[in-house]
Amino acid sequence: MDPSATPTLPDTRPIVVQKYGGSSVATLEKIQAVARRIADTVASGYRVCAVVSAMGKTTDGLLSQAKALSQNPNPRELDMLLSTGERVSVSLLAIALGELGLPAASFTGSQSGIITNTRHNRARIVEVRPFRLMDELDLGKVVIVAGYQGVSYTREITTLGRGGTDTTAVALAAALDAEHCEICSDVDGVYSADPRLAPDATRIPELSHDAMIALARAGSKVLNQDCVEHAARHGVAIFAKATFGPRDDTGTVVRKNPAGEPRMLTAIAHREKIIELDLDAGADPGVLVEALTRVNALPHAVTGGGARPIHAVIPPENCHRPDALRAILSETFGNTWRMSDGRGSVTLVGPGLGEAPDVVSAAAAIVRTLVGAAPEMVLGPLELAFILPSGLVKTAVAKLHDAFFGAAGAPDGGARSPSPERGV
Repeated sequence: MDPSATPTLPDTRPIVVQKYGGSSVATLEKIQAVARRIADTVASGYRVCAVVSAMGKTTDGLLSQAKALSQNPNPRELDMLLSTGERVSVSLLAIALGELGLPAASFTGSQSGIITNTRHNRARIVEVRPFRLMDELDLGKVVIVAGYQGVSYTREITTLGRGGTDTTAVALAAALDAEHCEICSDVDGVYSADPRLAPDATRIPELSHDAMIALARAGSKVLNQDCVEHAARHGVAIFAKATFGPRDDTGTVVRKNPAGEPRMLTAIAHREKIIELDLDAGADPGVLVEALTRVNALPHAVTGGGARPIHAVIPPENCHRPDALRAILSETFGNTWRMSDGRGSVTLVGPGLGEAPDVVSAAAAIVRTLVGAAPEMVLGPLELAFILPSGLVKTAVAKLHDAFFGAAGAPDGGARSPSPERGV
């Protein structure tokens, strides 16, 4: 070894993890734009770990092909198939970065050290071993990781379910001790409701992890529930931002201690369709959950049991194999179960709901007017949910948002109590 040679010192700049969703890398032109965005981040003094989804609707297309061959695809083979989508996008992004003069290396989930449990189609991350990524980051490279996937401790390829790329990004941010995690998509943050249904919806500057988890559980698609839960456990700050928005726009920040006073209501989330299961009295809720887990149909809520009938709610994105679900319910419970998908949910989320009976009664009155009867309602510490016919969900969101977040709302940006002239 030449004693005069100067050893290469590890790159010690802070690390930022950036996640780019499918719409952000849907075309080659968008991939080039993402590469320029990453280059700007590197130029501003950061090392970058980019976590990338499959291009556009690739995952949906692969799933459609599988279901054209089988209504109940083998879960292991489905993971093998779906995990290919991200390999294309990470490789193309690495090539685009190379053209900009930035050294980059792409990795699959297994190469990145993302270890999961053995459940196919909706695995959970149990450990991250990012040693290979750190080696590349220390050399000054941009590392690009295939989101949504990992490898089980039995060495099987697994996928994390819808929104799993968000979870991959947060898990890596925690493991790499990143300064923060940016979730970049085609929306510029979390709003008080879906702006397509409530045109006067406003962007929320900062949110707590708990509030964002409640919104994600209720149907908000900006951030995945597992991702935010992981961030809460590890103290990771998440910036939900628009991929191609202004670089100085912070979007919505989800962190442990958000700035500002707690608001009575934070936002409204909705699902246009939910899957509902009803079982006759005498069924065992534990047996039901075990049966659902066997076909990867993960419930949002299960109530009842013993002398009471059981009612379970399953988000459609948590049920890829409806025929398999019906089969296992018949096998386990005979003809004592019923399944329907004609209703949806609208959920108000906020830290003040438990101390605001006037808000609860006013919201119920609005929904009662739409439904024509006393609404089915579930009240929790942070959530007030209404179950109603799917065709009324959009109208309910608009009316509730107008009543609680309208133009005459509280000056601090929080939801206001509805006034009599608004019909509540």
